[in-house]
Amino acid sequence: MGRYYEEFHVGDQLRTPARTITESDVMSFAQLTGDFNPLHTDFEFAKTQRFGRPVAHGMLGLSVLLGLIARLNVFDGTAVALLGVENWKFAAPVFFGDTVHGVVAIRDMRGTRDARYGILYRDAQLVNHTGTVVQQGQLNIMMMRQLPNHEEDFKE
Repeated sequence: MGRYYEEFHVGDQLRTPARTITESDVMSFAQLTGDFNPLHTDFEFAKTQRFGRPVAHGMLGLSVLLGLIARLNVFDGTAVALLGVENWKFAAPVFFGDTVHGVVAIRDMRGTRDARYGILYRDAQLVNHTGTVVQQGQLNIMMMRQLPNHEEDFKE
């Protein structure tokens, strides 16, 4: 089970495991989404473009980051909903063969009208193997709160 809302603190920073983006990842993402833009899928076309080689879809990078965050196991079973992706920036390309990891920092926290939940405001970055931040923004999430145990109230 993941952490509850109360187990996080403003300023907490988490670093995810890393993974390498492969040609197969990009082609599978293209198949899944139907986005076969030649910038991502055609080596000859990509040679004539700005980066000189194919680049991963921007949304693939974001999706990989969300998966890497899930591998931390701190949100499993206690995350209620991803509330939004805000101010997302695609700062640099992700190439086939890049190894990326995520960095997540708790920027702010607040309760909700429903005492069972709280909201974590998270700054997130996708960072490549050279230390370049390739994507960044906010990934805000609703979390379960750890409510006090009131079993004694129901004893006879």
